Amino acid sequence: MRLLVGIATTGRAPILTETIRALTLQERLPDALLLSVGGEGDLEPEAVLGLPFPVEVLEGPKGLTKQRNRMIEACGPEDVVMMIDDDFLLAPDYLRRCEEIFAANADVVMLTGTVLADGIGGAGFDHEMGRDRLAEGLRQPAGSGLSEAYNGYGCNMAFRTGPALAHDLRFDEDLPLYGWLEDVDFSRRLAAHGRIVKAEATRGVHLGTKTGRSPGKKLGYSQIINPVYMIRKGTLAPRRAFRLMLGNLGKNILRTPFPEPWVDRWGRLKGNLLALADVARGRIDPTRVLEM
Repeated sequence: MRLLVGIATTGRAPILTETIRALTLQERLPDALLLSVGGEGDLEPEAVLGLPFPVEVLEGPKGLTKQRNRMIEACGPEDVVMMIDDDFLLAPDYLRRCEEIFAANADVVMLTGTVLADGIGGAGFDHEMGRDRLAEGLRQPAGSGLSEAYNGYGCNMAFRTGPALAHDLRFDEDLPLYGWLEDVDFSRRLAAHGRIVKAEATRGVHLGTKTGRSPGKKLGYSQIINPVYMIRKGTLAPRRAFRLMLGNLGKNILRTPFPEPWVDRWGRLKGNLLALADVARGRIDPTRVLEM
């Protein structure tokens, strides 16, 4: 079993460089690092110099699902690939513990870790702040429990590529741009072939960097249309979908008059309303966001 780390990235080269350098601190180094980029500007040349593990750069069309699929296709049937966001910091023992869990649990097909701090809900962290949050969280000893999970969290999820390759499972490329719930959609299809677990022992910090993400209107559209599309596919339970949609719509309505500086609430609300209008017309097409 090879343990690979895969990162899909677009437009955040300086952030990616620091994240790659942080991987050199792993107790168990990855057997290879897969970098899925949309173009030369997505990767600083010095980012991959002098690394203690091989690197494969996969260049092609932009879009999170397309970029993640390129990484699956670069894997072998016995591999485990740990997909992380380009702004996720792993605890030094993350990969070692991840490998141990997969080796000891043949029925586990996907593992998602414990996020000690997540900047996605606020202004986000820079790498220095992220390292501080990680050090603070690691003062407590790691647990050893595995709990059943509905899906992997896309910022840090590892899975066996054998079932994905054997059953032609890929991230849905009709969920474009940033993806929005592409991790849930893929997880639920992979769940037919094994357990999805959340591990207490694998820990990290998600910086939640705001650069390079979908604009407010586009993200707002995806917040509504993607869950409805996934209900139709059968990859998202209706109750979960409605809870997600109502939560996002409610936040955008309540916070639009006094938005956070880092969130385009009005743009997200406009996107929500456009999506609701399309749902009412029976037009359930997540790729319509590309026309905006």
